[in-house]
Amino acid sequence: MNTRRLFVASCLALLTTSMVFSIRGDIVDALTLDFHITKEQMGAILSPAFWGFTLSIIIGGSLVDWLGMRNLLLTSSLGYVGAVLVLIFAPRPTGPVDSIFSNTGTTILYAGMLALGLCQGLVEAVINPLIATIYSNDKTSKLNMLHAWWPGGLVVGGLIAFALTKALGLDAPGITPEAATRGWQIKLAVVILPSILFGLMILGQKFPATERITAGVSTGDMFREMFRPMFLLWFVCMWLTAATELGPAQWVSSVMSQVAHMQGVLILVYTSGIMFVLRFFAGPLAHRLSPLGLLTLCAILSGIGLFALSNANTPALAFAAATIFGVGVSYFWPTMLGVTSERFPRGGPLLMAIVGGAGMLSAAFILPIMGRWYDQYGAAAAFRYVAVLPVLLTFIFGGLYLYYRARGGYKAVAIGAQPMA
Repeated sequence: MNTRRLFVASCLALLTTSMVFSIRGDIVDALTLDFHITKEQMGAILSPAFWGFTLSIIIGGSLVDWLGMRNLLLTSSLGYVGAVLVLIFAPRPTGPVDSIFSNTGTTILYAGMLALGLCQGLVEAVINPLIATIYSNDKTSKLNMLHAWWPGGLVVGGLIAFALTKALGLDAPGITPEAATRGWQIKLAVVILPSILFGLMILGQKFPATERITAGVSTGDMFREMFRPMFLLWFVCMWLTAATELGPAQWVSSVMSQVAHMQGVLILVYTSGIMFVLRFFAGPLAHRLSPLGLLTLCAILSGIGLFALSNANTPALAFAAATIFGVGVSYFWPTMLGVTSERFPRGGPLLMAIVGGAGMLSAAFILPIMGRWYDQYGAAAAFRYVAVLPVLLTFIFGGLYLYYRARGGYKAVAIGAQPMA
């Protein structure tokens, strides 16, 4: 088994997933104009990408031991190509639509976003338990390194989108809104290349059995882990952390264009660059602070960053606020997964899938809500209202940190053990 090749292929698959995220965020305004829909309708069309992710990661995580990791990743690779082509060739409405499903074009747009979400979910359903199995003695650190390629893909996708905007003159002075929509198809088509590449990398490769299978944990025991009280609390926390990170990230290009009068995608690229660098150094920091101490610090910084972004009215202030926010959200997703695998190892790929699915389901809820706030109260309000979530997280993570400290400190659980909490 070529563990290095599997790790690199996993990183490339995650990079593809996040490139979809950043490019999709960059073309939101173009899609809104091209398909004659409101921001709230656009938020509803974006939502199935996250619903699909949730459905796919939970089903895939439940069946990964039976269907096989390689088969699921290959399905995702081919699915990305098909979904992108469906979106590119969706027919455009000739005027405003009353309902998404009253028009063929917007219905196809909705279906294409759902297909993208299904592919994204399959990737995470496989790569998280794969890396946790290959690096069973260093889960949090390696999962952070893997998930560095989420912001890495945001950077790559964002820079490509920005470069194409400049090359095609889509931000030229005096350009009409209709002309500015041209080019979104080219940007989206870029996703096809890495999709094919990670599929080719895993052809013929041998994948390991998951840690749960190797340890002989039964399927019934795996499912019973879902109902542990501490896991249920962790499930709720994932909803809040994901909404804090992914909701603002998907809208940041549009919001910053309105609030700070700049190419908002640059803020996404900048914060993603911060996350990419920091996640490579998560191991020593997590050991020094403990994962829960790290999450508490992240919640504080992300809350401050969101409040600051909502009040940033110049590019300089936007980048300063984005620095705080970028540092704050850097460790949320991979550390949540790392703690899930360390504290509930008997849950195997299922619990990691449920936590990842909860994160994307949370984003599916927050996106149209943020779109409604955007329409009704302005761009800044959308960020300001979301900033309440990390305030709540500060108290939850801080309380858990003190709870484990009183019990001797946070420790990873051996897969054969039954933790009391």
